[in-house]
Amino acid sequence: MLSLSPLSLEECVEVLKAAGEPTRLRLIALLSHGDLTVSEMTEVLGQSQPRISRHLKLLGEAGLVERYQEGAWAYFRLSRDGLRAKLMGEALAAASPSDPHLARDVERLASVKQARASRAEAYFSANAASWNELRQMHVSDDSVEAEILKLIGRTPFDGLLDLGTGTGRMLELLSDRYRRAIGVDSSRDMLAIARAQLDEAGITHASVRQGDIFNLPLDRENFDVVTIHQVLHFLHDPLPAISEAARMLRPGGRVIIVDFAPHDHEALRLDHAHARLGFSHGQVSDWLEQCGLTVEKIVDLPAGTDTSGALTVTLWLARDPRLLIASDTSFPKTGTV
Repeated sequence: MLSLSPLSLEECVEVLKAAGEPTRLRLIALLSHGDLTVSEMTEVLGQSQPRISRHLKLLGEAGLVERYQEGAWAYFRLSRDGLRAKLMGEALAAASPSDPHLARDVERLASVKQARASRAEAYFSANAASWNELRQMHVSDDSVEAEILKLIGRTPFDGLLDLGTGTGRMLELLSDRYRRAIGVDSSRDMLAIARAQLDEAGITHASVRQGDIFNLPLDRENFDVVTIHQVLHFLHDPLPAISEAARMLRPGGRVIIVDFAPHDHEALRLDHAHARLGFSHGQVSDWLEQCGLTVEKIVDLPAGTDTSGALTVTLWLARDPRLLIASDTSFPKTGTV
């Protein structure tokens, strides 16, 4: 949640001292364009890894950057909450983009991101055939996404969490609705695609990270919307994942689940690693209610009568029934359906 507690004089000095060095301010400027590894920042700035790591440590101690682990890789991102982040935002806004150091850093960063995109594209190309085969079996992605936007509503909200984010499509689709977002996935290859997609779309207020959706490395009750898009059919036991989603919700927050209705396409188990062949209305509703959520709406999207053996996509919208604190008006929390 956005915090604007005033900083003490000592805290202000700490922030200004941490950022008041050319390399560290350049690092802050770089991270304003998205999450980066130490090696990527080293490549951009042309400085040694120990030196960059030392600067990042000082920025972290001042609460200006955050570090998170993804397998053997460590990623860094700007802290975006509170007056420390606001203070750094003002400093970046005052810096001239034509400054030779900053301009050169942006050029080098573009090359780094292009290399990242090329690696992601190679993985996507290798798997695109099987993904496209599955897409042809159900209603178009455009129709599903239009229904998601309808369920979310147009009112902006603070935090989005996308479980099993894959290519990060939900982060992109809802980017004009949330202030901050996190996508979690266990596959580093998929996360590489997601980062490339976010880079291409110019979305800097969302990030992705590797994690276990059954045991999320996140603070509870910190998100207004949690999406679980085409994930549950890969899980032998979806209930723990839904329970984790519920644990992440603020009072009044919502969960949107998108998955297949029951079907008999046994080939999907072998060809696409599906553990479950769809879900009934009652099955998912029961899981949501076990997790303390209230089901508000269920929508079926059939593929159409002209497609033999087509898959129906179902959307479930559920809400945490706890009342929002009426006096908390720091940021619109939830949209209307």
